[in-house]
Amino acid sequence: MEYLDHKALSQIKSTICLFICFFFSVGHGEQRGRKILNNVRSLINDTLEKLPEDCDPSIIVARNNTSVRVGVDPTVNLTMAIIIFTFVGIFASVIASLFHMVRKHVYHDADNLDTTFDAGGKVSIGLTATTIVSQWTWSATLLQSSTVASKYGISGPYWYAAGATIQVVLFAILSIQLKTRAPGAKTFLQVIKARFGKKTHITFCVFACCTNIVVAVSLTLAGVAVLHSLIKGLSMELAVFMLTAVIGGYTLIGGLGATFYVSYFNTTIIFIILLMLVTEVYYNPLGHEDNLFGSSDNIYRYLVCSLGPEGNEERSYLTFHSSGGFFFGIINIVGNFGTVFCDQSYWQSSVAAKPLQGVWGFILGGLTWFAIPFSLATTLGLSYLALSSAQGEPLLTPEDVDRGLVVPVVAQNILGSFGEYAMIFLILMAVMSTGSAEVIAVASVIIYDIYQAYIQPFRVNVKDDECIICGKPYPPPDSIDEADKFCRCKSMVSCIDCQQDTSNRTECKSLVKPHFTCSVHKEYREYQEQLLNYKNWCIMWTTIIINPLFLLCYAANLNLSWSYLFTGILISSTVIPITLSVLWSRLNEKGMISGAIGGCICGLVSWLVTASTFPGGLGDFLANTGKELPMLIGNLASVGMGGLLCIVVSLATSESLSNEESDRIWEKTRNIDNPLNPWTYVYREELDIEIKEKYHDRPSLESVVQTFKTARTIAYSAGILLVIFFIGVWPGVMVAVRILDSKGFLAWTSISRGWTYIAAAFIIIVPCIQEIGTIRRQYLSNQKQNKIVNK
Repeated sequence: MEYLDHKALSQIKSTICLFICFFFSVGHGEQRGRKILNNVRSLINDTLEKLPEDCDPSIIVARNNTSVRVGVDPTVNLTMAIIIFTFVGIFASVIASLFHMVRKHVYHDADNLDTTFDAGGKVSIGLTATTIVSQWTWSATLLQSSTVASKYGISGPYWYAAGATIQVVLFAILSIQLKTRAPGAKTFLQVIKARFGKKTHITFCVFACCTNIVVAVSLTLAGVAVLHSLIKGLSMELAVFMLTAVIGGYTLIGGLGATFYVSYFNTTIIFIILLMLVTEVYYNPLGHEDNLFGSSDNIYRYLVCSLGPEGNEERSYLTFHSSGGFFFGIINIVGNFGTVFCDQSYWQSSVAAKPLQGVWGFILGGLTWFAIPFSLATTLGLSYLALSSAQGEPLLTPEDVDRGLVVPVVAQNILGSFGEYAMIFLILMAVMSTGSAEVIAVASVIIYDIYQAYIQPFRVNVKDDECIICGKPYPPPDSIDEADKFCRCKSMVSCIDCQQDTSNRTECKSLVKPHFTCSVHKEYREYQEQLLNYKNWCIMWTTIIINPLFLLCYAANLNLSWSYLFTGILISSTVIPITLSVLWSRLNEKGMISGAIGGCICGLVSWLVTASTFPGGLGDFLANTGKELPMLIGNLASVGMGGLLCIVVSLATSESLSNEESDRIWEKTRNIDNPLNPWTYVYREELDIEIKEKYHDRPSLESVVQTFKTARTIAYSAGILLVIFFIGVWPGVMVAVRILDSKGFLAWTSISRGWTYIAAAFIIIVPCIQEIGTIRRQYLSNQKQNKIVNK
């Protein structure tokens, strides 16, 4: 970032002096006069090269009278910050308790393991979209998006937003495929275990846990950096402890369901603060003297007086012709596929919603989320460049820019103390919502895929087609069980003894509940209750372990920018294998393992080899490995080789499958079920089926596919069209424009503002109305049912 700064002004003064000297030296000889004239010309040329053609001269003059400010001043009182943290933690815990009461007293959900991790499986479109927005709004969404705006100009915010929206939109396809082919699964790892066995399952468990832990540490790195820069006397250790305490507290109380309600309030607060920042920068309604802008034209005036990176067209920040921005866009797209597809928290959001609601939730959630990084970074990232241009010097050092301090320094300079407190709330909301989702995701993987599968399974060596309660195989369709060799276990839903047990335990006010008495289900219900208790320990220890991991990364001097770009190299090799696990029946164990491990190794090796070619080699590890080219090559190698090995190895080691063989493979995933809450009961309304006595009595795969055909069509159509729009159409139009003039910049900022207003209206109003309406209908239904029973 370069400006016509105080040094350039000194050159202008020198030029004037030399002109004067020239006139006085005429009588001292022609040779000396020519020499002075050549110096004058050289200085004028150097000065004019730094002055963009459209730059307002008044801005250049004003820089000489402007005091230079660098960095963020920590002015927020530590006591006040602790009070804010405590208030937010208590508020989140109250909301979590409220959700728990609603599900218990209105919906009459059982307090069991599945309800903890799928929130009853009936979450509305609005709440699903809200949760997607909330858990995808990392600290990086707020900070890294503005960082790339400060580096590359207008292309940075767009590539950040578009490059992370398409994954969420495309995830709608995986969501409906999971609902169709493994409706009873609670994690994507259960599908992998059912199809490919123990080795593949363990391999992907490692990648899944790494993804959640890396994401949690990355958002903590960013959050702590901002809080430490704003709060006076706040140590890094205390900052990370307070963040994790808030995350763990309300997650422990409410489980996954609590994150839906808390996510709504988090998202609402984020959008309200975003609207306030956008309004202040573009309109300055309160007339703050520190706000130099008040309109997009004023921001434009300052932007044209600064020089962008050499990879930008004419070194302008107002162009899409940016090699650095384009490289970042590719890295962002590749890396974010890994952090969505390999992150159990997104699969949980899919599990928690009905099929059609889940599809629309992901699509609308992605489009709503786009507004946050696009508008915030376009507003604050470009304001950072404009403020730096106004004083002739950058507001931050390059190190502070990479730490993600662009947003807080702009908020502090424009809004003062109000901006500082707004940033604290903004970071708290982002870290809380995403952090709780990651903690729940790790806990679900540990419970369902590690503890329940390997450490203490309810029944050892049970096969995919065998009942977990009695150990007998499921009966084939239309069979007559005369020899009593097939499973005859009832569903808990239709079990009178289980209903009596549930009633007795509900009416009991003591902390010690009565034992289960049902002869069929009591042992499995006790086992599930044991897992529910272990869930609490998993949440607690997962939250605690974030602290030392963060301190380790902090000691290694890792910053937000480095960790954000590196994530894709580590986990993107799993993207195509995971995707194909619910799409392609011919995929096999060898293809899955070779793709995930081989792709990861190729990504790491190519990343390190490329970084070693820069001056200093791997000796200057963080600087060289954090450059754009090594990160780009590493990410592409990881996802590319992961997909290539997965497909090639599967084709080479398996034969073509008939329709019957393919159906048998998907029957393995359809066998994933919980007899206490079978998926046929959860989706009975959508499938239009009656409750069967046996929990494994279910409709055929073909009928399920046909039932969810509309949702699948919407998922595929919307996903493909939106990817074409975000990656092809919109960038193509902007490339044709080359460099924006003042009218083009006004149109660009108007689009970002308009998108934000529409997204805010949707995400604040629609989920609230839907949830209140749903609760009201359920309450009236309960009242009607009670009247019938009383009669």
